[in-house]
Amino acid sequence: MIARWPRWARILAVVVLAGAVIVGVPAIRGSMLRAAGWVLVVDDPVEPADIVVVAVDADGAGVLEAADLVHSGIATRVAVFADPPDQVDREFLRRGLPYEDAAAQRTRQLRSLGVTAIEQIPRAVPGTEAEAEVLPDWCDQHQFRSVVIVSARDHSRRLRRVLHRSMRGHTTKVTVRPARYSVFDPDRWWETRTGIRTEIIELQKLLLDVVRHPMS
Repeated sequence: MIARWPRWARILAVVVLAGAVIVGVPAIRGSMLRAAGWVLVVDDPVEPADIVVVAVDADGAGVLEAADLVHSGIATRVAVFADPPDQVDREFLRRGLPYEDAAAQRTRQLRSLGVTAIEQIPRAVPGTEAEAEVLPDWCDQHQFRSVVIVSARDHSRRLRRVLHRSMRGHTTKVTVRPARYSVFDPDRWWETRTGIRTEIIELQKLLLDVVRHPMS
């Protein structure tokens, strides 16, 4: 009589077999890895908007994307988030050293790229949640009907989920645009240590957000 495997053993065998197939077949492995990369990315259609906002995480890639959107006619204005100094920044200032915060740097870069109408969004603390907290009221104050938010590629899907929650009850339409010049490449992220680290960290954050807010 053949002994029946316990349920956990059957599940483990299926997982091991599936893993062996994926590893053994390059085409399947590549497709799975690319799918994992694109899980982090959204690419919504972009329509003309009242203003383009550069997310804090977008860095220089976000500045370039925002300038391109302005020159393509999507909007005429760009906004950047204020960059409140942290403890290290304050110490540099105390010692008399020049300090250029991220908002000032992005403003200078945007002007160099031909963007003349630039605004700054007040922000007291760093982080995605802080961005989502201040954006609704700021949009209401300026009576914006539509806003394009430029984000880093790997952060775009999670940011859209956070903004979807924070903008409930507000009339402003928000579209998230991943910066094309972002370092993260969803089609080849596993080829570099930086890409692997980014994928793991951002996927963990995205999954945590899904668990905490499954209806977003």
